[in-house]
Amino acid sequence: MTQLRIGVLGAARIAPSALVRPAARLPEVVVGAVAARDPERARRFAAKHGIGTVHHDYQALLDDPDLDAVYNPLPNGLHAQWTLRALAAGKHVLCEKPFTANATEARAVADAAAASGLVAMEAFHYRYHPMAARMREIVDSGELGEIRSVRTAMCFPLPVFGDIRYSYPLGGGAMMDGGCYALHLLRLLAGEAAGGPPEVLSARAVLRAPEVDRAMTAELRFPNGASGALTASLWSRRLLDFGATVRGDRGELRVVNYLAPQLWNRLTVRTRGGVRRERVHGGPTYGYQLRAFAEAVLRGGPVLTPAADAVVTMGLIDDIYRAAGLRPRGNPAQVG
Repeated sequence: MTQLRIGVLGAARIAPSALVRPAARLPEVVVGAVAARDPERARRFAAKHGIGTVHHDYQALLDDPDLDAVYNPLPNGLHAQWTLRALAAGKHVLCEKPFTANATEARAVADAAAASGLVAMEAFHYRYHPMAARMREIVDSGELGEIRSVRTAMCFPLPVFGDIRYSYPLGGGAMMDGGCYALHLLRLLAGEAAGGPPEVLSARAVLRAPEVDRAMTAELRFPNGASGALTASLWSRRLLDFGATVRGDRGELRVVNYLAPQLWNRLTVRTRGGVRRERVHGGPTYGYQLRAFAEAVLRGGPVLTPAADAVVTMGLIDDIYRAAGLRPRGNPAQVG
């Protein structure tokens, strides 16, 4: 295989930024087909973005022998179902975050991906940008000393309360949306010395509707004793915050805009030796992500956000919801 042909499950708003435009800059990637619940919407999407094939439903797209992979930007509550079907159809999958609705679903997908030998990659696009590598490099260098605490945030205003991100049946909630970024970054910045994933100590939710959080805070602890804290919101007084702070016994790292660093970013390192400020240059995060996905499928390149890691993330999200007195997302009978 020298070219990767990808089909899109659903004409989602994120698809042009996450897939169509990056693919136009990568000669070895072609967006070959789209399917949506509304065929007319799929046809409009295809016409606008120059996609040659429109399928009448999702399964028809998965059965298309001309496609090698699928991009799954469906609502959170549908991620597991259609990722599993895609793997069963022999397709590699780039699945939007969060990977599934809960840890039980994530384990099922991870097992299926391992058994198939196909790539199943969670779309934490920030992780593939040079800024993520630089953040981790600073932590791993030892200049901050032993890491004592990590705080992360992912807050932005979404006052459109009919949006699917406020729907429990579709896997909505602030923790599922921005919160999964904050949690993923928390684990990344704790570093290898943390000794493994954290445990959830406490959580507090602000509700928009029964069981649906519009804001969430959580306190965590890593095996080495370092503390973690995250804040996520879709609607709260904390309108906009894509930042992080890492404190060690010899210094501190502050991060501004890890989510879209191509627009603007800043890393500030404070140690006994003084203050250093850095900016990390690079293109759009989605371009790095799609390039990594293509590299993994075509040439066996590394996947930084594999299905097995998503199992850990979803388990912690489930624990945060329970600690906040809420149910994890998904079918109660399928929640471990």
